[in-house]
Order: sequence, then structure tokens, then C-alpha cells
Amino acid sequence: MNVAWRNHIESSYSVIRGKPRIKGTRIPVSLILGYLANGYAVGKIIDEFPDLNKDKIAACLDYARELAEFEVAA
Repeated sequence: MNVAWRNHIESSYSVIRGKPRIKGTRIPVSLILGYLANGYAVGKIIDEFPDLNKDKIAACLDYARELAEFEVAA
């Protein structure tokens, strides 16, 4: 699934101190990534957080992918 994370993730200091979160919610990206890392199925995560859907969860993975590709200039 190809989902552009910028369509689903935002950050502002006034909400959870600027941690990246799902737009319109207080659900941090790190929480969703933690669930996935612990083997939770996408459907189970959606059951626990009805404000989420498959695209929003995929956006969290795309966000993590982009961070992992970041390179520091030498």
C-alpha cells in the first residue's frame, strides 16, 4: 500500500508536545508503531482505536520509512 504520510500525520507543539500524531487525534505515531512492532494485526489496532483505518496505519509505516532513510551529511 502506497500512502503518503503527510496526508495523515501532523505535529504541533500544543498537542502532545509536538510528537507526530494522526491528524485530528491525539494518537501518536510512536504508539501505532509500537503496536505493529509487538505483532498486533492492523484490524486489532483499528478495533482498539476506531479513529484509525488502514491508510492511517500505513502512513505511520511510511513516516518511519522516511525517517530511516535520513542521512546526515558528512
